Amino acid sequence: MSFTKTTEQASNFNHLEKMTVTELLTNINSEDKTIPLAVEKVIPSIEKIVIAIVERMKNGGRLFYIGAGTSGRLGILDASECPPTFGVSHNLVIGIIAGGDTAIRKAVEFAEDSITQSWEDLKTFNINSNDTVIGIAASGTTPYVISGLQKCNENNILTGCITCNEGSPLSNAAKHPIEVIVGPEFVTGSSRMKAGTAQKLVLNMISTSVMIQLGKVKGNKMVDMQLTNNKLVDRGTKMIMDELKVSEEKALELLLKYKNVRTVINNYSNENG
Repeated sequence: MSFTKTTEQASNFNHLEKMTVTELLTNINSEDKTIPLAVEKVIPSIEKIVIAIVERMKNGGRLFYIGAGTSGRLGILDASECPPTFGVSHNLVIGIIAGGDTAIRKAVEFAEDSITQSWEDLKTFNINSNDTVIGIAASGTTPYVISGLQKCNENNILTGCITCNEGSPLSNAAKHPIEVIVGPEFVTGSSRMKAGTAQKLVLNMISTSVMIQLGKVKGNKMVDMQLTNNKLVDRGTKMIMDELKVSEEKALELLLKYKNVRTVINNYSNENG
């Protein structure tokens, strides 16, 4: 299959080593400004998969991200932030990276080239037809990710992808492809830059929209967040003060009693209704 990898094309800039720090930063920023516009073009594609994920999650489904290298790490990052932000189980959104946990910090040689391991990794979670798997690969050619989606398709598991090349093998393997075409990188081929930023933006949009649709936000507040540090306890206290119109002392007392902002609001309303 022949297609153009815009992520591998030569940078729009040359002689980077001759640039001043100001020039480097300004030019990188100039390139980065194009990313949200590229994401905007694919909002209809993002919308379709968000709706599909929500429908499946309401029936007990989960969301999986699979990727290698930077793409895999971004998936793990997004998945790991859902429990503290939205108070959901660690088993609801799951990130899997080629090479396993070791690859989160260090590259694992040739892990992304396996055409069997991704399905083996998914099977350890007893994956089923209620689940959704999103493959993440800037190039759209990573064997680990493509083969994983292909096996999911064979087993009636909904598939999507986030890639930064048009018409890639990964897009052809996904039922819901999201192609964010950001063009050449500032440093030629360094897809941790514009492509990585685009993937992060799309992941933010997917997980946040899904959680809001599942009722994990009230108004504009993270009422189900986990109180894992003093900053979040303070934030929760302020949410309760704002919602219930009580003093800071009372809000903190309620929060420490019920351990959750939503539970405080529900119980206070019932007790004082």
